[in-house]
Amino acid sequence: MNQNILLLTAASLGFLHTILGPDHYIPFIAISKARNWGIKKTLWLTTICGIGHVLGSIIIGFIGVFSGIALGKIEVIESHRGNVASYLLIAFGLIYMVYGFRLAYKNKPHEHIHVHRDGTVHTHIHTHKKEHSHVHTDKKKKITPWILFIIFVLGPCEVLIPVLMYPAAQNNYGLLISATLVFAVVTIITMLGMVVLILYSVNFVQFRKIEKFSHALAGFLILICGIAIQFGI
Repeated sequence: MNQNILLLTAASLGFLHTILGPDHYIPFIAISKARNWGIKKTLWLTTICGIGHVLGSIIIGFIGVFSGIALGKIEVIESHRGNVASYLLIAFGLIYMVYGFRLAYKNKPHEHIHVHRDGTVHTHIHTHKKEHSHVHTDKKKKITPWILFIIFVLGPCEVLIPVLMYPAAQNNYGLLISATLVFAVVTIITMLGMVVLILYSVNFVQFRKIEKFSHALAGFLILICGIAIQFGI
């Protein structure tokens, strides 16, 4: 196989498996919108999770290549990792959705009645959403990126394994490393591109009526991604 063809195949697989897998970008978009993150913070988290995502499969692939483990066995390992990652994504999405509905209910607008000394009575409506910050709320904000990172580290890149096998069989380790880097870089760049594209598209749409359900919606989208991966929807 021509080296250029293998590198082009690695790049194509990196692009297609990312585009066709909404779990590669939807979670970041959902969390970003729910937590009002800036684009830099969102892209930083996407990059870190993307590196963890491809690095996990690269390590397993290299172990298989250099220890002589058959392709079928490596694919079985990757399949198990995929099941774990999808179930974790489902659990995280479900928990986050419940948290979002609870938050929306707690922040339900309510009226306060004020009686002044001159006998004037008036009411005003407010929520407690921005009145103060709780310590446990801040901790949840810090934990969320780590949860996503762990899930993405466990998430496999099954299509990478066959790409590694050909140069390994030829003892062409230079091509092995090159194909791996091309796949990894294209995958991460595609993740970033999809996040930017969808985020800027969503910014043109007004969501004020459902803004209080932003966390619940984020959890729902992540839950759907997990279900789609696990059950092939």
